[in-house]
Amino acid sequence: MSEYSVKDHGIITNTKVYGLDESIIRAKYPMSVDISTLNSDVTKGILALAGCEKGTGHDQWLTGVLVQFDLTYTVKAWTEAERYTFLNFVSSQSTMHRIAQFDLDKQYDSHTDPRIIEIVKELAAKYNETKDPEDYLRLLMSNPCGFQLTAGMTTNYRQLKTIYAQRRTHRLPEWREFCAWIETLPYAKEFITG
Repeated sequence: MSEYSVKDHGIITNTKVYGLDESIIRAKYPMSVDISTLNSDVTKGILALAGCEKGTGHDQWLTGVLVQFDLTYTVKAWTEAERYTFLNFVSSQSTMHRIAQFDLDKQYDSHTDPRIIEIVKELAAKYNETKDPEDYLRLLMSNPCGFQLTAGMTTNYRQLKTIYAQRRTHRLPEWREFCAWIETLPYAKEFITG
């Protein structure tokens, strides 16, 4: 299976793209009699299939182009990311297991009010001292949306095409940065953003 590495891009690291060449070949199956003659050249037909309107099904072959990466997002952005069915979490950091152990001075987005961070640090210190379940819940439930967690993700080019169309001008800077990263993927202009 073909594999492409992509340079780290701010909040997105460790990106690998798999199956790009194979999916281009498979996109040519419907018009082929002898599939052994097919190659991964990007033809006018491939560009037309990739550029079709979302939801028509002609870009189905883009689901075979798998993308794996690590993404660091705030709780607010993660909540919005969960709407995408094919943006799958492989594993992620956990506030449930580690909220009291994080270095809170480094975990928050720059838009988080420093006064709130100080309160959360006080709550963490109290829980770490008492280990009282009520202190734990107070700490967990007081954590603001600017808290950042990293998750390993898997998706595909077809889903990225949808995300790009919907989020490239979003109010949250994280989504705009995510869309800028999409633009760096192999054949992004031809298959995703064009």
